Amino acid sequence: MRRPRFLAGLAGLALTGGLLAGALPAGAAEPDAAPARTQAAAASYSWKNVRVDGGGFVPGLVFNRTEKNLLYARTDIGGAYRWDQAGSAWVPLLDHIGWDDWGHTGVVSLASDTADPDRVYAAVGTYTNDWDPGTGAVLRSADRGATWQRADLPFKLGGNMPGRGMGERLAVDPHDNRILYLGAPSGNGLWRSTDSGATWAKVTSFTNPGGYQQDPSDTSGYNSDEQGIVWVTFDESTGAGATATKTIYVGVGDKENAVYRSTDAGATWTRLAGQPTGYLAHKGVLDAGNGYLYLAYSDTAGPYDGGKGKVYRYATATGEWKDITPVAEADTYHGFSGLTVDRQHPGTVMVSAYSSWWPDTQLFRTTDSGTTWTRAWDYSAYPTRSNRYTMDVSSVPWLTWGGDPAPPEQAPKLGWMTEALEIDPFDSDRMLYGTGATVYGTTELTRWDTNTNFTIRPMVKGLEETAVLDLVSPPSGAPLISALGDVGGFRHTDLGAVPPMMFTAPNFTSTTSLDYAETKPDVLVRSGHLDGGPRVAFSTDNGAHWFAGQEPAGVTGGGTVAAAADGGRFVWSPEGTAGVHAATGYGTSWTPSAGIPAGATVESDRVDPKTFYGFHGGTFYASADGGLTFTAKATGLPAKGNVRFKAVPGRKGDIWLAGGAPDAAYGLWHSTDGGATFTKVSGVDQADAVGFGKAAPNASYPALYSSAKIGGVRGIFRSTDAGATWVRVNDDAHQWGWTGATITGDPRVYGRVYVATNGRGIIYGDTSETGGGDGGTDPGTPPAGACKVAYRITNQWQGGFQADVTVTNTSATAWTGWTLGWTFPAGQTVGQMWNATPAGTGSAVTAKNAGWNGAVAAGGSASFGFTGSWTGSNPVPAVFTLGGATCSAA
Repeated sequence: MRRPRFLAGLAGLALTGGLLAGALPAGAAEPDAAPARTQAAAASYSWKNVRVDGGGFVPGLVFNRTEKNLLYARTDIGGAYRWDQAGSAWVPLLDHIGWDDWGHTGVVSLASDTADPDRVYAAVGTYTNDWDPGTGAVLRSADRGATWQRADLPFKLGGNMPGRGMGERLAVDPHDNRILYLGAPSGNGLWRSTDSGATWAKVTSFTNPGGYQQDPSDTSGYNSDEQGIVWVTFDESTGAGATATKTIYVGVGDKENAVYRSTDAGATWTRLAGQPTGYLAHKGVLDAGNGYLYLAYSDTAGPYDGGKGKVYRYATATGEWKDITPVAEADTYHGFSGLTVDRQHPGTVMVSAYSSWWPDTQLFRTTDSGTTWTRAWDYSAYPTRSNRYTMDVSSVPWLTWGGDPAPPEQAPKLGWMTEALEIDPFDSDRMLYGTGATVYGTTELTRWDTNTNFTIRPMVKGLEETAVLDLVSPPSGAPLISALGDVGGFRHTDLGAVPPMMFTAPNFTSTTSLDYAETKPDVLVRSGHLDGGPRVAFSTDNGAHWFAGQEPAGVTGGGTVAAAADGGRFVWSPEGTAGVHAATGYGTSWTPSAGIPAGATVESDRVDPKTFYGFHGGTFYASADGGLTFTAKATGLPAKGNVRFKAVPGRKGDIWLAGGAPDAAYGLWHSTDGGATFTKVSGVDQADAVGFGKAAPNASYPALYSSAKIGGVRGIFRSTDAGATWVRVNDDAHQWGWTGATITGDPRVYGRVYVATNGRGIIYGDTSETGGGDGGTDPGTPPAGACKVAYRITNQWQGGFQADVTVTNTSATAWTGWTLGWTFPAGQTVGQMWNATPAGTGSAVTAKNAGWNGAVAAGGSASFGFTGSWTGSNPVPAVFTLGGATCSAA
């Protein structure tokens, strides 16, 4: 089943309304008498992902070829990751990217330096058309992605554009690692850096910019963008020492002139003679061991389409081209893209049929340089399949999509959109490949060659790539229920465990809206996208099971939906020409609502079951008869940009509204009279989502949470006094790009907040506070003892390592500050530290709390991390002290 990657831009570009920070124009309503106040220091928060494991397209996997187990993944909208071998999990690397630079969460290419494995590079930018207002950049890191520096480019890059599975467009010279090449889209040509990515210049001698367009008639600029230069490959056999590699191959988005070569270190370039035409070269992988350049071709740029393709082998010494396509042209209904060679066994090659949607993708393997091929699966007698592999998705069971398809389809699928395919250069048994939803892999690959069944499993833990569209945290039942792009959504009964299945019956491709009945939280409703409908569904058991409702004529998409406080009525504002409708019962029949325009956003009052609200074009609407008729209430609210609003649980007529645009009204508004009037919250420069959680101790009003700009700072904010004062609860290391879709607190856990991202999944934060106090305090005298320390090495490489440390307050008294000390037993030293301030000399180290994590409640904890150096061995310190007293080991 084809499941396209969620594109917020193609769904009306929800991202554009208010992404760039700017000065707020005059508001549309009276401000509060006193402006909101903020605390400069963030509250003491720790951040984790609500586990889904995967959920999005992984178009690139990059192994370092000189250090074992050093592996990176890139995603189209969710940043980049490094593999942690010890934890068998992925570590996110770009969470520091902030609101203004949200486009840099799209990664079009990655490069790992073989000469210096500590160095890694990422070419970032999400869209090349006007959906992304910013330009692209190349990020460079000298500590494996723990910290980054940025070189801005004079053009855009497209991590979420057509052709994003081709590559890699970014490459480091394996000999002179100061030299990098970057293939640019949109007619911008080939670029080079000679100072390790700090500055870039166009290679003027390379004159073919790669003008292929997926759909030249597309006026949005999405499918009509020119693909440009799509991959760069060095022939390492033509260099020595630190001298620049002489021979370089470049793939171009041009069906007639797809491959070029330089034999003088990039000074001049020549089109390879005799090359095939009529196709795009998605990948070009050189096996220098036997002198062959392998190329995977498709008739389109992908990642979804491709009806024909070829695989070729080019002999670098003789210039001979050989068609080694694994199947006859008459039997080819797909393109080829995923391409890898076994560095331990020259001549062993694998390639994927990336665009074979039905009945499944296909993987091909040769051990004789393409003379003969075998397939991952064949037909024994149609429609029965004979698989060389077994799929074990027990760790991520939702990958079956709840399906039981008729043969030859199977659940789970082997994959789709399989453009990333890599054999570990150090281990011929280890292979990974990316799909539109996960990363799969095996550690038994060579069983393929003996016709012995091998097992493929998800290798995706830690890589969270869902686009989050709505979240609810009911007062009972599951703590969180989510509406997600591409994978529908989940009932999360355990935030640290992968849910067993997405929403099914019906299974929306994307769930756009979700609500529960406030006084009967087992009743839920959701709406979403599904070809042919139905596009609305109901649950009476807190989201464990669902059943479809009927829909009125003219519905084309999910829109927004609301449940009455008692679960007896529902209001739906779907996409299309149907307009707003109301229903009594579970959507067996719908009645058109009067007095409210089509496309309005709808919500329910959380106390009165007959009261519903709506918003459209700067006007607020209310209904007192269960959604049958609406009346216009307040006007002068933001008419431009995205606007979201919610009613407060337990308080009739209490509503908060957030949204707007930088060049118009923008901010946070509050009504206590059912939307008849709204007051703008002064001091909140911008706000894009608002939600509620459990009230602070000794407070009666629910805690407010908002993705906002307050006091000139963008972040996730909390107020415990009904918006009078605010504290930022995230920090610069935890920003996650764009977080404006939705936000909610937890009604059962004070301080817990669930944050929606556009590609980094659901983030949740917990505070170590117990008293509800916001802001920083004077650290005072460091506490003595009564502590527990967990010290974990999260990554280690030759001469260096990375570690995480958690210190827990096991005393009965809250700390107002802390300083942890230890001595390394083998002469290790600290390099960079985050979330704490290092001191000391040599192997004697102290780590003092940062300004935002010094307050640690009894039973609470604080965490920090660092990179370090080692020689000989890297044992864990035996003793940790706090205020002169020894801590116990966790």
